[in-house]
Amino acid sequence: MQLQLNKARKFPGVRMASRVFNFIHELHWDYVPDNIKAATRYALLDLLGVAASGTETDLSKIIRNHAVSQFGCSDPAQVARILFDGRQCSVSGAALAGGMLIDSVDAHDGYKPTKGHIGCGVLPAVLAFAEIDEHVSEAEFLCRILMGYEVGGRAGIALHKTACDYHTSGAWIALASAAVGARSLHLDQTQSREAVGIAEYHGPRSQMMRCIDHPTMLKDGSGWGAMAGCSAALLAKDGFTGAPAVTIEGDDVRDIWADIGSNWIVTDQYVKAYPVCRWAQPAIAGVLAIKDKYDFLPEQVKRIEIGTFHESKRLAVSSPMTTEQAQYSLPFPVAAAVVYNDVSVEHIDGAGLKDDGVLRLSNMIEMVEVDDYNQCFPDRRKSHVVIELNDGQVLESGTVEAAGDPEMPFSTEMLERKFMRFASGPLGESRATTLKECVLSLANSSGTGDNNLEKLKTLIYQSAANKSFSKQGAGCT
Repeated sequence: MQLQLNKARKFPGVRMASRVFNFIHELHWDYVPDNIKAATRYALLDLLGVAASGTETDLSKIIRNHAVSQFGCSDPAQVARILFDGRQCSVSGAALAGGMLIDSVDAHDGYKPTKGHIGCGVLPAVLAFAEIDEHVSEAEFLCRILMGYEVGGRAGIALHKTACDYHTSGAWIALASAAVGARSLHLDQTQSREAVGIAEYHGPRSQMMRCIDHPTMLKDGSGWGAMAGCSAALLAKDGFTGAPAVTIEGDDVRDIWADIGSNWIVTDQYVKAYPVCRWAQPAIAGVLAIKDKYDFLPEQVKRIEIGTFHESKRLAVSSPMTTEQAQYSLPFPVAAAVVYNDVSVEHIDGAGLKDDGVLRLSNMIEMVEVDDYNQCFPDRRKSHVVIELNDGQVLESGTVEAAGDPEMPFSTEMLERKFMRFASGPLGESRATTLKECVLSLANSSGTGDNNLEKLKTLIYQSAANKSFSKQGAGCT
């Protein structure tokens, strides 16, 4: 009792933490507003589309093989399948592989106040725990995703407030995944408190700007955070201790958690149109605005200037050798947009990395840091583009921001088109269409009960290379 009293004095936010754990366990789909339900379904759809596109990257192939070989499970009741792969491993291994699969193509949603992502780690955790629970309804499945966004976003803000370095998304994804595990495993409040404490301590507090300056397969730490969070919940179930999580229980972060359950973070996610870092996308928007207004050929371009904020300027790789370098580049995808009026996965991977026309333009781009844009970051991400042609014409975009931000959201039609764009190549048009219909029917009054979740699993646990599935029997209504 004395120990508990001492903890309560040091962490007066423990009462707020109790409210957080109540939210984790008691969130009910029936009481979620309709617009939040829709946002959750579309977040799921977007993540699955990006995951499908990631199945062909070297990163995802390596990590999926690693999960199978190094994260095995001796208990048949505790095995989980790997997203768009189908092979089995442990719950933690499946979360690791799924998180890094989504992160292998940098086109998934994000949350500006955290300068990072949530869903790319939360979804694999939800999927992995759903593999060992035969009684998950469609509504409960979506509730776990929604809850993960709400916990993860606030954990990220709290981390930025209390830690001196800019950490990767895996740091707060670990807490969100632990919360998903606590709910999925039906942990009590004491066990749940230990779970998020373990996750906070073991989560990957890796340096984000290191990966910006030296892009590698480490990416945003999302898969490792999902793995750490799932392991934390499983450890807490067995009696392992790790509380408190100071990013939840600290008195200095109580205000961050006060609106959980009333202010919904899931609606504040940005959606990316292109498979590269969000910080590069305002400049891509600027190029496309210029090309939409003026008629010129890439061969006519003499000079390109990009004005942007400091963090974006550090995306400095002009001649990427790997897809990771291309995804964390500003000049290369901007050059691709000049040449192709688009930036797709094929432009930042494989043969696209050796495109002479893109490389010529990429290496002529001058990046300029703009103080006004620095002052707006991270709430607003602004850039401008100036293109000078050989004949002396100077074409300017003016200050631009990328569509898909909460201030300029994609329509549902745009979100569905993005999904098909990313998913139909790897999965085939028919399978991708069926998957889209299935996701949007989950826990929907126009659906047919709790059959769609099993149909969803049929679609996502086949290898992405298997395009010969039967729509009859796998379709969703």
